[in-house]
Amino acid sequence: MTEDDREHWDLRHAAATSVGPPGLPEVFAPFEDLFPTRGAALEVACGRGTMAVWLAQRGMDVFAVDVSPIAIDLARRLAVVNGVTDRCQFDVVDLDEGLPGGPQVDLLVCHMFRDRRLDRPMIDRLALDGILAVATLSEVDSGEGSHRARPGELREAFEQLQLIAQGEANGIAWFLGRRED
Repeated sequence: MTEDDREHWDLRHAAATSVGPPGLPEVFAPFEDLFPTRGAALEVACGRGTMAVWLAQRGMDVFAVDVSPIAIDLARRLAVVNGVTDRCQFDVVDLDEGLPGGPQVDLLVCHMFRDRRLDRPMIDRLALDGILAVATLSEVDSGEGSHRARPGELREAFEQLQLIAQGEANGIAWFLGRRED
């Protein structure tokens, strides 16, 4: 990312009046029972860490990354407040350089961030039976935009995964899939 992008996200996170409680994003809430309660998770573009901390509270070991040092600091504080620092690792990572190295994971989450260059690496990072949960801005019911998925894009990008559920509406596209090979 450019330094301007990093500054944009730092300012956005610094302006937040609160981090919010740990939790699953609304788009994935109907599928809460499908999210693992043990094993390893990677969250890409974790923001302030609310989902990473929620996953840790459920029993997962979570590695979460974001471009914003301010967001990562807030995520670390949220982990402390919720007593899950032993299950959470937060790092500042520029995803323009690709996914950070590490072992395969049982769950990979990417909520409200889209970089098509990461599609294949995200699939490859999943362990056998691992779940991928992706949600992003969409052109469906919204209009075109450089950071918006075109209709059917997520299903096409992750077609080699077993489809669990997907949807596109109101400017949001989301996908849940499982690695079976």
